[in-house]
Amino acid sequence: MKGFFNVQTPTEFLQKIERFKPVAVEKVDLEDALHRVLAEDVFSSVSLPEFPRSTVDGFALKARDTYGASEGNPVILEIVGEIPVGQISEIEIQDGQAVKVATGGMVPRGADAVQMLEFTEGIDSRTLHVFKTASPLENMIQVGEDIEAGEIALPKGRCLRPQDLGLLAGIGIKEVPVFLKPRVAVISSGNEIVSIDQRPRPGQIRDINRYCISFMVTESGGMPRFLGIARDRFEELRTMIEQGLRESDMVVVSGGSSVGALDLTLDVLRSIPGSEVLAHGVSIRPGKPTLLTGVGGKPLLGLPGHPVSAMVVFHLFGRPLVKLLAGLNRMDAFSLRRIKARAGRNIPSVSGREDYVRVSLEERDGAFWAYPLFGKSGAIAHLAKADGLLRIGIHEEGLEEGEEAEVILL
Repeated sequence: MKGFFNVQTPTEFLQKIERFKPVAVEKVDLEDALHRVLAEDVFSSVSLPEFPRSTVDGFALKARDTYGASEGNPVILEIVGEIPVGQISEIEIQDGQAVKVATGGMVPRGADAVQMLEFTEGIDSRTLHVFKTASPLENMIQVGEDIEAGEIALPKGRCLRPQDLGLLAGIGIKEVPVFLKPRVAVISSGNEIVSIDQRPRPGQIRDINRYCISFMVTESGGMPRFLGIARDRFEELRTMIEQGLRESDMVVVSGGSSVGALDLTLDVLRSIPGSEVLAHGVSIRPGKPTLLTGVGGKPLLGLPGHPVSAMVVFHLFGRPLVKLLAGLNRMDAFSLRRIKARAGRNIPSVSGREDYVRVSLEERDGAFWAYPLFGKSGAIAHLAKADGLLRIGIHEEGLEEGEEAEVILL
């Protein structure tokens, strides 16, 4: 019987993933750049703000003119003008003077602070009482305090968020250099798999993996394309895989990666010129029958056929792989949302593999408690009920009730 010949630890598996590089670069309009990944550092050609700006409605003044001011002993200043928002003023404040400004408006030359309206009172059109001492630079932003001309506004590898796009808008960037979204070919394999519009006969199952994996590709920043269900025939599977390698940046095959007699994926890949098997088996449960191959710089990820195993493996390894191809830096690509939780009951395990136990979470007395949802690797309903995957380390033999462990949130 064939066996796994290149089993990796999870850490080793992730290290093998790092060899794959992002796909090509394109420029997109700022409006279309949300959640895209920057392909190069973006430098600011301007300083923000480009003029000293008030952060409150109030009066621009010299801070030293307000020293000692209080409600019982207000400072009296001369009002010499007003600067509406969006207008430039040539006013230069002298000692004992103040200018009315609005939030976002220009602070005139000579002023080094803005006192809020709440702490002032206009006695007449030319006279102002100030009831509170202002500190230098209080309630104002200086030129370049936000960002200076020539500074890196956003680094290469950043997945662009709304606030990032706001910064780019602020410095006048209209087009953004981003990595292309990786095209991911998705193939389901196995004689027992039928499309979801068919009623399965005894021994058959609807194609769950097509949808689970495709949606996870989308969540990871890729563009999935389903190529079909490959029967357990060498030429049929090879034709689909070759199409995927030809038309996409990555191929994902679910089923056909274990050591059964009908599992052909490994044999098919060995027959493709230039293919390199990087891992055949990973020391986790569920998901040991996992395959990673490189063909012409493109990754092929072979997943177990059981839906739960396929989704766990893709969550741990497929997501970071797609994110790397999408251009994210290693730290962001490999990051997973994690929390600490206490085991709600004893959870057995076996040393020599990492266990990922499906758990529901409950918050109690300021701590999270994780309760295992035991079920076979084909039981998709258990995964739908799960809040996360509790990780039991490769050298551990289970957890006792109340013991703390890491939970990867789903």
